[in-house]
Amino acid sequence: MHPEAFVDRLHVEISGPDDGPAVLLLHGWGSNARLMAPIAAALSDRYRVVNIDLPGHGLTPPPPAPWGVAEHAALIAHLIRTRIGRPVVLIGHSNGGRIGLYLAGEPEGPTLLRALVLISPSGMRPHRPWHYYLRATLARLLKAPFQVLPAPLREAGLAWLRHTLVWKALGSSDYRQLTGVMRETFVRVVNTYVEDRLARISIPVLVFWGERDQAVGRKQMERLVQNLPDAGLVVLKNAGHYGHLDDPATFVAATRHFLATLPPLSM
Repeated sequence: MHPEAFVDRLHVEISGPDDGPAVLLLHGWGSNARLMAPIAAALSDRYRVVNIDLPGHGLTPPPPAPWGVAEHAALIAHLIRTRIGRPVVLIGHSNGGRIGLYLAGEPEGPTLLRALVLISPSGMRPHRPWHYYLRATLARLLKAPFQVLPAPLREAGLAWLRHTLVWKALGSSDYRQLTGVMRETFVRVVNTYVEDRLARISIPVLVFWGERDQAVGRKQMERLVQNLPDAGLVVLKNAGHYGHLDDPATFVAATRHFLATLPPLSM
């Protein structure tokens, strides 16, 4: 199934005036639209807010096959074109921010997106501890004997390997909790980085980062902002990875100010 055909399976929540400027909310990995609902409630007095569950999250079923960020971005692009019908401000948390950055770097990005508001977005390469590289090397060594087999035997062997205790011990806690298509989707998504796209993102970007965030580091956010043509960083005091929930007053006030400064859509 092409990502565009999946759009009718999305769980979508819409609030706000029909003719209001469009805002699209994308939650992070392992989350859902419910955790973005406070943003919708805060903005729906003026904005047409579209809040969705991404594939395999909340009330939306998993994708029909393992998807990477490119497929998620294609799905969002089709949603904007066919269901929203006008350019949106995309507010993305964590992996939702990664998808937003990826889409903004596509050739059609400026025609679909007016701006990005990102909350601790993923997609920037982190500094990895030595044991991360050790686990990655061991995983490659375990997979190597199966890679030389014919396709049917290779897939059967890799499927067996993924169910062994040794393989599961090498994966992250998020990986170990997943099964089926979502496990491979997770691998594809978290190994996609957006650094090579940043220079061609021409729309305004506002980035929020909580100073107590243990999932995304400040240096990653500073590199992100420095490499975007038009971006600013807001550091949320005493907030963690879910900055929009930890400090909603600052997040909403800064976001509303940012949205108010955007040029109106040309008709």
